[in-house]
Amino acid sequence: MSFGDPNNPYGPPPQQPPAAPGYGYPQQAPPGVPPQQPYGAPQQPYGAYPQAPAYPGYPGANMVPQSMPGLLVTARVFLFIISAVQILGALGFLYFAAFASDVSDGADEIGFSTGGDGADMAAGVFGVFALIAAALAALSITLGVKFGRGGQGIRITTVIYGALGAVVGLLGLFVGLDSGFATAVVGPLLWLVFGGIIAAAPVVPSGTAWFARPRY
Repeated sequence: MSFGDPNNPYGPPPQQPPAAPGYGYPQQAPPGVPPQQPYGAPQQPYGAYPQAPAYPGYPGANMVPQSMPGLLVTARVFLFIISAVQILGALGFLYFAAFASDVSDGADEIGFSTGGDGADMAAGVFGVFALIAAALAALSITLGVKFGRGGQGIRITTVIYGALGAVVGLLGLFVGLDSGFATAVVGPLLWLVFGGIIAAAPVVPSGTAWFARPRY
């Protein structure tokens, strides 16, 4: 009785050929040949180690704002409102300057040289105030418009401009409180609030990230 006889019932069972892998399963690559990736799977260089997930950065890292933060939008609206008030102030000072100039001309015609000199001085003072108000209105509009594309220069200028406005509003608030009139407090209080928000908006983290964002 030989175990090599294929008809021997007591011998080992005959070896079956290896089954072919089913459709969709990865093929077993021979040694030295890179394994074939399944269809649709992302390709990876042969011999490369799988990449581990990156660690999350610190809060606020690599965060580029896609739209202007809400506080900056509010500060921008306040700048436009302030510019409108400054334009109205410039027009008012121009009107008073023209009125004082007319008074000076009338005083010269009737022979009151002293009154004419005083009117000329008043006209000059009102004219200077009108120029200052017009320049501040132009600055307010420029800062508000440049919020969309401006960089660190616009940011620093806005902070200084808002801080000076808040100081002026605070001084006006003290004067209004000393006067005893409630209506004398409303204007300086609004000016203080507007200036504080304009100065704070570019300083908070969202505003700093907005002005430091990359521009293409």
